[in-house]
Amino acid sequence: MPKRVETVVLHDSSTPVFGDVQKGGSVVLTSVETLISQARANSLWPVTFGLACCAIEMMATAGSRFDIARFGSEAFRATPRQADVMIIAGRLSKKMAPVLRQIYDQMPEPKWVISMGACASSGGVYNNYAIVQGADQVVPVDVYVPGCPPSPDALIYAILKLQEKIKRGRAKSFADLRLTELKPRTIEEVHA
Repeated sequence: MPKRVETVVLHDSSTPVFGDVQKGGSVVLTSVETLISQARANSLWPVTFGLACCAIEMMATAGSRFDIARFGSEAFRATPRQADVMIIAGRLSKKMAPVLRQIYDQMPEPKWVISMGACASSGGVYNNYAIVQGADQVVPVDVYVPGCPPSPDALIYAILKLQEKIKRGRAKSFADLRLTELKPRTIEEVHA
């Protein structure tokens, strides 16, 4: 009888299920890779980068009605050095593209990008000389969110899809886990 109760507890729907974890009693066996990917997927910190009307929907996602904190992404960072997800919310002008690339380059590895809205994903209704026709021309995009503007539910769904992608990622070597930065940063001297 105790075995049956233990089995019910282990397979309870509130118990988190890891990818290739083997459960046995009170011992959990897994790889370091799986453990790190679970930690990364469940603690995404987005950088605030709202460009247009989609930014309002992105802000609503952090509000109490949608509560993005349930997925470990409540800490919107104001600095790219502390963020690992960039949410490009809105139309990207050609003047803003170099700034976007600079902020992306300042983010530590590993980093991911969500393109939110039709304007960020494909230029939207702005098919002219001033708007970049897709943020993927400037930075590599991992997840696209359709809509004009997309609802906060759509952004939450995109974050869940990004979490699945991070959990699926497999490192080929210990260096691929990126526990430390591969290239040390150098301080650039500014000459006036």
